[in-house]
Amino acid sequence: MRARLLGFGAGLTGVTCMVTMTPMKKTQVYLPADQLAALHAVARRTKRSVAELIREAIRTTWLQPAAKARGPVALWDGPVALTSDDHDAIYDAP
Repeated sequence: MRARLLGFGAGLTGVTCMVTMTPMKKTQVYLPADQLAALHAVARRTKRSVAELIREAIRTTWLQPAAKARGPVALWDGPVALTSDDHDAIYDAP
């Protein structure tokens, strides 16, 4: 009967409702008013939740290994012209 009150099962066949639970624990974080206001502004601008922003900040700041580089590691393209032995040669007078 409850399904009919919510609008489910009104002549629909093959319709399922799946609920996904994410295993998380609730915690509290105390922030100064200005930081909380800035965090809410970013959440509105990016259309994400405050909790999601905090989880991302924790993940990228504390849980990611520092050696994991993101983006380009060099500003040039092509073969290496000099070796590490003569790296100071670029400063020699022509």
